Amino acid sequence: MIMRSPLRTILRVGLVLPVVALAACGSDETTYVERPAEDLYAQGQQNFQEGDYAEAVTDFAEVGRQQPYSPIAADAELMTAYTNYDGGKYDEAIAALDNFITVRPGNPNLAYAYYLKALSYYDRITDVGRDQAVTQQALVALNDVISRFPDSEYAT
Repeated sequence: MIMRSPLRTILRVGLVLPVVALAACGSDETTYVERPAEDLYAQGQQNFQEGDYAEAVTDFAEVGRQQPYSPIAADAELMTAYTNYDGGKYDEAIAALDNFITVRPGNPNLAYAYYLKALSYYDRITDVGRDQAVTQQALVALNDVISRFPDSEYAT
């Protein structure tokens, strides 16, 4: 019977574990490929038109992640909100619009952002005989559009 010393076993385990750990880390690594923001935006538009809203939102979000201060990023943020709205994800649309309104207060599409936010509340109204919280939120949001942008096409 061969007896092994505890020190020898510890050394073997100490040498084998790091090798196994390193081998496990490198096997599933994905490579990040940066794409131009215009390409991502166009891909998002295509996915939107094909009805693949989840992919469209991902593409539009990637535009903002890569180039958050570019003019196309502002358009992508609005398209993220609109895509969520069109897909019936009103809470996500409202959150995206609140962020847009806060981050881009001077954007020329601000009236549209307020309008889309109001529509997101309005379209959630299911029955006027039920809880009126959403109805009240829609009314406040529509009044925001009228009071902030009285001369815009969205005020009418």
